[in-house]
Amino acid sequence: MVKKQTAGRDHLGDFAPKFAELNDDVLFGQVWSRETKLTPRDRSLITVASLLTQGVPQLEAHMKMAKQNGVTQDEMVELITQLAFYAGWPKAWSAFALAKQIYLNH
Repeated sequence: MVKKQTAGRDHLGDFAPKFAELNDDVLFGQVWSRETKLTPRDRSLITVASLLTQGVPQLEAHMKMAKQNGVTQDEMVELITQLAFYAGWPKAWSAFALAKQIYLNH
């Protein structure tokens, strides 16, 4: 079971309450909880891949979540290596720096 997400409310609840609600209750509540369709591990792999291709700062949080959801260091390295050819070499370098920090700093 996916841990209850509160980041939307924690960071934007007073400023953008509807967005916070959609983030926490719909995206992380309804979509991520559909574990009979895709496991949290698989959702993490997909999400990390998407965020890596976009080069957005949310990649770090989702890499950490991926590790918690059982994505191994070897799998993360393979994901980044594969995407280097599709998303761009500089994005892969940046992603490797994050992955190294996340997987080697226990």
